Amino acid sequence: MRAVIQRAKDGKCVINGKITGKVNFGYVVLVGFTEGDNLDTVKKMAKKIANLRIFNDENGKMNKSILDVKGEILSISQFTLYANTNSGNRPSFTESLNPVDAEKLYNLFNLELKNYGINVEEGIFQSEMEISLTNLGPVTITLEF
Repeated sequence: MRAVIQRAKDGKCVINGKITGKVNFGYVVLVGFTEGDNLDTVKKMAKKIANLRIFNDENGKMNKSILDVKGEILSISQFTLYANTNSGNRPSFTESLNPVDAEKLYNLFNLELKNYGINVEEGIFQSEMEISLTNLGPVTITLEF
């Protein structure tokens, strides 16, 4: 499981001209799944993201979590996080988990984040989405389990 966490002043997901998810302050999280990922992987990632201290404290140090700042998460499923470009110029996505299992894990991941009391907005699985955000910092963290 891979996740790209972007600390965001704001973010939104638009599909066919309609906003499906919007956050005012928090994270935009791009998440992808591969073979071997399961509920334990999802729980570990959700816990790490909920407790990751990348928001500034009163001294300007990254010392606060999304829980501390009462931020929100825009969660976007992105199978392209497992793109393999080692051979040729066209990415291969064979390392990405099949869509049926990936969607189940994506939904479980979002539920786990919500269990921490975080407002989680979402894109729509397997849709072409327009994601926009104002990256605050900029701060971008990549996690993998």
